Amino acid sequence: MVTDRAPLEYVLHAAGPAASPTLRLAWALLALTIVVAIIVTGLLIGALVRRRSRVAHRQLAVDAGGMRWVWIGTGLSTIGLFGALIYMLMTLESVAMPASKPRLVVDVTAYDWWWKIDYPAPSGLAIATQPDKPDASQRPALPGATGTAPHTVTTANELHIPVGEPVQIILHSADVIHAFWVPQLAGKTQAIPGVTNEQWIQADHPGIYRGQCTQFCGEQHAHMAFEVIAQPRAAFDAWLHAQSMPAGASDRATNPAAASNPAPASADADGSSWQAGQKLFGERCAACHTIRGTDAAGVQGPDLTHLNSRETIAAGTLINNEANQLEWITHAQQIKPDALMPSIALDTDDAQALMAYLRRLR
Repeated sequence: MVTDRAPLEYVLHAAGPAASPTLRLAWALLALTIVVAIIVTGLLIGALVRRRSRVAHRQLAVDAGGMRWVWIGTGLSTIGLFGALIYMLMTLESVAMPASKPRLVVDVTAYDWWWKIDYPAPSGLAIATQPDKPDASQRPALPGATGTAPHTVTTANELHIPVGEPVQIILHSADVIHAFWVPQLAGKTQAIPGVTNEQWIQADHPGIYRGQCTQFCGEQHAHMAFEVIAQPRAAFDAWLHAQSMPAGASDRATNPAAASNPAPASADADGSSWQAGQKLFGERCAACHTIRGTDAAGVQGPDLTHLNSRETIAAGTLINNEANQLEWITHAQQIKPDALMPSIALDTDDAQALMAYLRRLR
C-alpha cells in the first residue's frame, strides 16, 4: 500500500486524475519562472559589464539600442503570461468534473479543529439510533454542531474511498472558514459557514493520503489533519458495512468466533469493569460524543462508535493507541490548547474502567 507520509511528497507525485493536471501546471509554471529568472539575471549581468560610455556634463547620451531590449522583453512577457493564462484555464476545465458520475457522495463538515465525515448507509441497512431517543436528525444540536441523519454512517478525520472511482465531496463548515486539501488527490476547496461547496477526488492506487486544513482557522489550525484511505471496492464496501453497525456489532459480523464466544459481561480481560467505564462515559463524555447503540448521543465532538478502527486521534495529532487515548482524555488542553475537548481528571480506577470500555469500540 502506498502511503503519503514524506514531507512535500505531493510536489513530485500525483495519485489521481484531479491532481495530475495541477501537478503538470505547477511544474510548467516553475519552469517558466526559472527561465524568466535566468534571462533577467543574464541581462542584469550584461548591463553591469557593458557600461555606457561617459558623456559630458548636462549632455544627453545617444540611445545605444537599449529600448529594443525593453520592447523585446515586454513582448516575450506578454506572450508568456498569456500562454500561462490559457494553460491555467485549460487545467481548471480538465479538473472541473470527473470523467464519470460519482457513485459515492460524502458529506464533510469542518469543525475547530477536526473533520466530521458522513457516508450514505449501505443499501437496505438501517442505522441504529440510541434506544428510547429520537434519531440524530431530530435531536437539537449544540451551538455550531450539525446532526447526523439516520440514513448516514458517521466517522471522523478518516475518509475511506474506493480505488479508481471518482468521489464527490460536499463541504460544510460548522464554525469558521476552513479549506479541504488532499494535495496528491485534488486541489484546495474552502469550507465556508452557511455555504455548500463541492469537490471531487479519485485515487488511482490503494494507499493512505494525508489531507490538511490550509485556511488559517485558529490556534490549532496546524493540528487539523485527516487521512484519505483508498481501498479496493470490495474492501471499501466491507469497511462501510462494518462502520454502519452499532458499537461492538462489527466484530460479531466480521468475526464468527467473537460472535460464538463473546467476552464476559462483567469484566474486561484485565479485570476492569467495562460497564463502569460505559457509565462513566455516559456521565462525562456523552454530551459531546455519540456511540451508536448506546445512550451516548452528543453531536459536538467526533462519533466514537468505531474509535479503534481509526489510525489517528485528535485530527491526526496522535497515533491511535490506548496510551495516546488516555493521554488525550486527561491532557487534551496541553496537547491541543483551546480545543473544545477538556482535560478530564481521572483516578486510576476510573481510567482503567474507561479504557476497558473504549477498548471495545472497534
